[in-house]
Amino acid sequence: MKDTTRSPSSRADHVYFSVRDDIFDMRLLPGDRMTEGSIADRFGVSRTPAREALQRLQSDGLMRGYVRGGWEVVPIDFKRFDDLYEMRKLIETFSVTRLFDADGALSATASQMLERLDRIWNVPHAQRIRDGREMVALDEAFHEALVVAAGNAELSAAMQRVTDRIRVVRRLDLVYGDCIDDTYDEHIAILAAIRDLAADRAVELLGRHIEGSRAEVRTLTTERLQRARTASEPHSAPYAPPRLRGTI
Repeated sequence: MKDTTRSPSSRADHVYFSVRDDIFDMRLLPGDRMTEGSIADRFGVSRTPAREALQRLQSDGLMRGYVRGGWEVVPIDFKRFDDLYEMRKLIETFSVTRLFDADGALSATASQMLERLDRIWNVPHAQRIRDGREMVALDEAFHEALVVAAGNAELSAAMQRVTDRIRVVRRLDLVYGDCIDDTYDEHIAILAAIRDLAADRAVELLGRHIEGSRAEVRTLTTERLQRARTASEPHSAPYAPPRLRGTI
């Protein structure tokens, strides 16, 4: 049954956010294929909002189109992710150096950022968040806060684009891995270095932290992705990925 309760733009938004969440939550994996028709049928919309949603996902770097209305979740491209992590490292480490003024003191904006992040990350071990999905959001917010505090809007926008494109692999460790405590410990150490006005130390720790994540990306395998999909099944709906596979 076609969805007539939403406006066309609202229908496209619904499809976009639903499919994007399925990619982020591993219900759709890199390389999974589908058609505009299968998406339209699943969500009860015409092909126009389905196509608009898929084109937005393509702009996000999450989908890519083929001929005859065929689409594919962008496959794992190790060179692409390596480039994205290199860009992320450059943006973040440079931003940290901008948190300090010419005399080496923290800017007012950086001090406020530090106080806010301390309340989230410097907590007793028993109070650490254990929900992987919540940790993904907190982790992204931590790194984005460092960049925003540097006061360069273009850097912040570039950082957001990188974050959107690496979110899939970032979730593997925090949702399906066992690196939550390491993330807390490393974030706390970075904040301590900033608080101590040790800019070089903060840059070193942040760079090492990002390189650790970058190294994890290189361990990705199809089997590991499939295990992540299996682990996500209790949370699944809106649809099962195999139904979307189509002949392109």
